[in-house]
Amino acid sequence: MPNAAGQLNGKDVTLADMWIELPYLWIAVINTLGITAAHFLLAWGCTQLPQCWFRKDEEARDSDHRFQRWLYERVFLVKRWKKRLPDAAPWFKGFPKSSMQSSEPDYLRTFIAETRRGELSHWLQIPAISAFIIWTPWPGNLILIIYAFLSNLPCIINLRHTRQRMSRLLFRLTRSP
Repeated sequence: MPNAAGQLNGKDVTLADMWIELPYLWIAVINTLGITAAHFLLAWGCTQLPQCWFRKDEEARDSDHRFQRWLYERVFLVKRWKKRLPDAAPWFKGFPKSSMQSSEPDYLRTFIAETRRGELSHWLQIPAISAFIIWTPWPGNLILIIYAFLSNLPCIINLRHTRQRMSRLLFRLTRSP
């Protein structure tokens, strides 16, 4: 990997050293349009997958929920920033996750499944966006990888936090006395 001066093993790294050679203007255009398309196409594609792929029986354990709650609320401070994240699912006629509409068990099961769908979309976006490094020279390729993670990890963390909360509520509503 090249150093901050654009050198690898003492040699200058140039555009000619990239896997695919493109002029800088083309790189900027392709990255801008391609990364935007990757976000939207993967989000749309995941909304087209059958919901049954994302449903599973929830085995709630209080010890798991206590640790997860501590992790998401004390370490990641999710409640401080989660409202700033967009919910793109409604743009594609998907399930809105920005607010809870019901506390019925079937609705909660659907909500939980949809958090898994959203999480899959964001996990897929990380390698898709990172693939743009094949024609992006140093340090742009490093910036792309950092962007891929920073634009998706907060969403993944929020979706997991939301799923944990919904699972805990579903467990409380459906457990036998």
